[in-house]
Amino acid sequence: MNTPQPPQLRVLAGMHEVTPAAWNRLAGNQPFLSHAFLHALEASGCVSDETGWLPQHLTLWEGEHLVAALPLYAKNHSYGEYVFDWAWADAYQRNGLAYYPKLLSAIPFTPVTGPRLLAKSDTQRTLLVHAAIEQAQAVGASSFHCLFPGAADSAVLQDAGLMIRRGVQFHWLNHGFAGFDDYLAAMSHDKRKKIKQERRRVSEAGISFRQLTGNDIRAADWAFFTGCYDNTYRQHRSTPYLNLDFFQRLGHALPDNVLMIVASQGGHDIAAALNLYDNTTLYGRYWGAHAYSPALHFETCYYQAIEFCIARGIRLFEGGAQGEHKLARGFLPVATASAHWLAHPRFAQAVETFLERESLGVAHYIGELNEHTPFKNTCVPDPSGSAGGG
Repeated sequence: MNTPQPPQLRVLAGMHEVTPAAWNRLAGNQPFLSHAFLHALEASGCVSDETGWLPQHLTLWEGEHLVAALPLYAKNHSYGEYVFDWAWADAYQRNGLAYYPKLLSAIPFTPVTGPRLLAKSDTQRTLLVHAAIEQAQAVGASSFHCLFPGAADSAVLQDAGLMIRRGVQFHWLNHGFAGFDDYLAAMSHDKRKKIKQERRRVSEAGISFRQLTGNDIRAADWAFFTGCYDNTYRQHRSTPYLNLDFFQRLGHALPDNVLMIVASQGGHDIAAALNLYDNTTLYGRYWGAHAYSPALHFETCYYQAIEFCIARGIRLFEGGAQGEHKLARGFLPVATASAHWLAHPRFAQAVETFLERESLGVAHYIGELNEHTPFKNTCVPDPSGSAGGG
């Protein structure tokens, strides 16, 4: 009688080392976890050793069958993560210690909650967590971090001894609205009036919009969007994380998951926003403009996307990281999570104490925000559970 062999661990240097079918069987339907999305980041050079995102994906195999996986990167900085640990890195440096490299499980440049421990059982998920910690120790990394895991993965990570950090995002919920006016009717008078004023200002400026999906997005549209995206980063004196090659690959590989909203004025395109979506969720991602117009950002990034969600029956619109200004436009606060393991015992203890205080502050902050929702008291959507996939 043959004794079952334990799963074998392999560290992959990139998504090219695993077939799309094998990876996607574990990743499910979320577009950001798909082989196509992660491979596009790597193949375009946006994710590489040169950009400070060295792929080190952990995989478990039973013979030639992939049974579990963890997207994982060795990082020599903290850019593009949206869970800020710069103060931790500074504290290490001031004490003569190196915080980088660190190991990070995340979707690069994408603060979207979802599965990270891609496995069928908690036993396999726990094996992945321990393998990640062992990998961090083997390469001399200061720490292992898992960003925006869903509720099930968060529980496994916490049970494995990682510290949980809380954050806040703003999400919009579709309660079966018949149209945008029906949605506005659920809001308080002042907030409804403000949104109508913003939309009217855009309309009176002669700005119109195209909602492009799938193969309706042409090569010229991708080039225009990338120019807008680059311009906005430069205006903020930042370097763009993504490039035209990535966006073109994304459009080619995931045409059924891409929504591009293009704003035009006087016969010329002036701004664009790019979103990803599936049957249940629209993810607000990237935006840029070549011209300024009052309320253009809100219309392009929020109101047009809300109209798309209502028309398609999409339940949830994740508006991306940060942004209290989203509250007045119908996005409600939702708690997010990240998990952290630090090799240095004293720093781990100090961070744990800090996170306990920070979590209390986050809970208080969410409570205060929920006291000032833009909705009528009798019609306040319940945001609970909207960030808990995984």
